[in-house]
Amino acid sequence: MALYVQKFGGTSVGSVERIKAVAEKVKGFRDNGHQVVVVVSAMSGETNRLIGMANEINDEPTPREMDMLVSTGEQVTISLLAMALHKLGVPATSYTGSQVGIQTDSAHTKARIQRIETDELQSDLDDGQVVVVAGFQGVDEEGNITTLGRGGSDTTGVALAAALKADECQIYTDVDGVYTTDPRVCSKAQRLESITVEEMLELASLGSKVLQIRAVEFAGKYNVPLRVLSSFEDGPGTLIVADSDQDEDTMEEPLISGIAFTANEAKLTLLNTPDVPGVASRILGPIADANIEVDMIVQNVAPAGDYTDFTFTVAKGDYKQTLKILNEQVLPDLGEGEIKGDDNIAKVSLVGVGMRSHAGVASKMFRVLSEENINIRMVSTSEIKISVVIDEKQMELAVRALHKAFGLDKADIESEE
Repeated sequence: MALYVQKFGGTSVGSVERIKAVAEKVKGFRDNGHQVVVVVSAMSGETNRLIGMANEINDEPTPREMDMLVSTGEQVTISLLAMALHKLGVPATSYTGSQVGIQTDSAHTKARIQRIETDELQSDLDDGQVVVVAGFQGVDEEGNITTLGRGGSDTTGVALAAALKADECQIYTDVDGVYTTDPRVCSKAQRLESITVEEMLELASLGSKVLQIRAVEFAGKYNVPLRVLSSFEDGPGTLIVADSDQDEDTMEEPLISGIAFTANEAKLTLLNTPDVPGVASRILGPIADANIEVDMIVQNVAPAGDYTDFTFTVAKGDYKQTLKILNEQVLPDLGEGEIKGDDNIAKVSLVGVGMRSHAGVASKMFRVLSEENINIRMVSTSEIKISVVIDEKQMELAVRALHKAFGLDKADIESEE
């Protein structure tokens, strides 16, 4: 007997018929003698519908009330799934995040899990129950409902798997695994049999929407076996493995494992800022205090005592708030400078552990983009990734060109052999 935590996304539970299909899948695991915890998202489109209603009433709703509102989407799904399981003769109990004991901090809309109380949950499993848990949510020390950010149901699933020491956490979604890039943008994208936690962390942080980055972090930190599967068809999916699980054959795998991209970024530049110690902290400090995450940072080199330009990127949703902070707090503190912003940018990234032992990846990437007449506006690198900021309108062209240039169009290779 094994313990599985299975997470089903919004598309997987997007209708009554699909909820019934999920119940059948869960029943199959239980009939084979396994214990199952099911984590579900809100039905597809429900969270956006709730946000839309909120914006019709107040275009700047308080984060606490937004959490109260959007957390109801998952509550609908857990009750419907429990009913579907009961119809199949499967004992099941549904729980909200607060009921199951998911304790978080108080950062509304971006809360982080601090601990999970598993005693009652484990008791239900030992009694033969299927436990159905609302993803994406928890409760803070004051009893306020909190949410974990978009995609937070993945984090709920992996965190529960870690707390329960589950044999595997299975993420069911509308794709049958992790691909070399988004198949909707590049039709020749290939499914990966496996990928390292390190690579998946990079892909998730760089815009891949298959898994939320915090879910991958949990899996790596607590050594949770994590598998991405399709809700709609059988298959092995993609296994996310620790680096130590890689064998010698992996050295023969492609240099690049995947290409991530996102248009959910905005770029801000402070022109003519004093080039003196402490300026970066004075610029980014107020932004960090507002719980806004900064991604890429570039500061131009200037002669001693002169002025420089300071450029950084944030999520597109934080663009207006960041501009407000720069105008109201940063510029008055610096006493001079000018702000330029652009929210029509995209970030495209190459990811692969093979970069550690191969030179020339960056130069090849730049050459391919140049041949497509794509201008690079910012560059960021790490041991296993290279990211560039380009115009948003050229994002898909860049992805397709790079996918082919780095040998990820396996179908082309096979057809030539």
